[in-house]
Amino acid sequence: MYGSGMKKRWISLYVENQVGVLSKISGLFSGKSYNLDSLTVGTTEDATISRMTIATVSDDETFEQIKKQLNRLVEVIKVIDFTDIFVRMKEILYVKVKKCSPEHKVECFQIAETFKAKVIDYGKEELLLEFVQTATKNDAVVKLMKESFQSIEVVRGGSVGIESISMMER
Repeated sequence: MYGSGMKKRWISLYVENQVGVLSKISGLFSGKSYNLDSLTVGTTEDATISRMTIATVSDDETFEQIKKQLNRLVEVIKVIDFTDIFVRMKEILYVKVKKCSPEHKVECFQIAETFKAKVIDYGKEELLLEFVQTATKNDAVVKLMKESFQSIEVVRGGSVGIESISMMER
């Protein structure tokens, strides 16, 4: 799937909750031509601190450089490499199925049941599904929905993660 030595990497950052921090961190990636797959940010239990979850694809050497450069930023409090540790990680995905016939609606409900999704909105010719699962499972859902329905709209949030208490994987 990825080139030689390249693999999906995950970093979690604790950062100061200040204007411009998100821009500075995303700018570090674009300025160095690092690939930024996903970036999700939200405040923590401490309103002065935000937590970012970043997904990137890189080789070992580039990834070490990314971590070093993030650690150098004044606003970064802590960098956690999620790549090889047990993490609970989920992503939210919304899929709106448009031009939906009654038969398609039945299929949507079956897909929702199979993937433990919620039907969160329903109209005469549309259906809105919400999935909260791993990015890999969401990739599979999007592929299935594109193959099964002629008109869909997809919105994804980036993954968020936290270190696992037990030894469970993503």
